[in-house]
Amino acid sequence: MDANYLSWKNYYMKAYSLFRLLLGVALVLSCQSEKPLPVLGNNPVADFKFINQDGIAITNKTFDGKIYIANFFFTSCTTICPSMNRVVKSLFDEYRKNPKVMFLSHSIDYKYDTSSKLKSYATRLGVSGNQWQFVTGTKETVYGIAEKSYMSAVIEDPKVKENFIHQGYLLLVDQYRRLRGAYDSDSEEQIVQLRNDIKKLLQE
Repeated sequence: MDANYLSWKNYYMKAYSLFRLLLGVALVLSCQSEKPLPVLGNNPVADFKFINQDGIAITNKTFDGKIYIANFFFTSCTTICPSMNRVVKSLFDEYRKNPKVMFLSHSIDYKYDTSSKLKSYATRLGVSGNQWQFVTGTKETVYGIAEKSYMSAVIEDPKVKENFIHQGYLLLVDQYRRLRGAYDSDSEEQIVQLRNDIKKLLQE
């Protein structure tokens, strides 16, 4: 194995360990109903500009005054993405008529996932309208915001089956752009916690 690959692998493992630690702390704190949800990280989500499934530029201002659930995926993914976005779809259906809740899915396949690919993906999921944004951007902007704002590891790695390594977490962001929770989409217990935390956050 070359040194660059080992360096990326080491970075991913460290980031994953840190994320698991923060996740554990967040879930313990959030279970204490008398206390507000914890704030993860020291800074709000950074300013961003991405292109959505309709070919329109969106920014952080698109989410002003809203809470939203963010995640990272790619349309050709056959491993964790389908089940992860089925969970998001169930949340989308639950809050479809609530203007205070939005969804933001970042594609990590910056070469393949054009707006038209994202539009087709959204259509297959049964998603229309502006409440759930599927976005694409450059490698630097998408991978940068994953690491710096969402504490998520995203790696392009041709040595793995589908060329990417990423986490299947759903990330809860409040109306002040602060990360308030991270939930493993493959854990029924954590998704129940996410549903409870969305309700709690809407009441803050």
